[in-house]
Amino acid sequence: MSTTAKYGGIQDAATIIGCSEKTIRRRISDGSIPAYRMPGKSKIIRIRLDELEAALVPVPNGAVAGDRR
Repeated sequence: MSTTAKYGGIQDAATIIGCSEKTIRRRISDGSIPAYRMPGKSKIIRIRLDELEAALVPVPNGAVAGDRR
């Protein structure tokens, strides 16, 4: 049985993570989210949706910056 990776665009990735497209573009630029270009169509960027989780970092002790209890 073969598993095929699912790819999406920048908008798809932003929707899945719950952030802006600009944030996804910044993360691609800094290398924290791997991205791929379609051969022959250099403007089309695709992201493996299963790699998005690796870009997330757990919040220590459940604390959120600016959360004052």
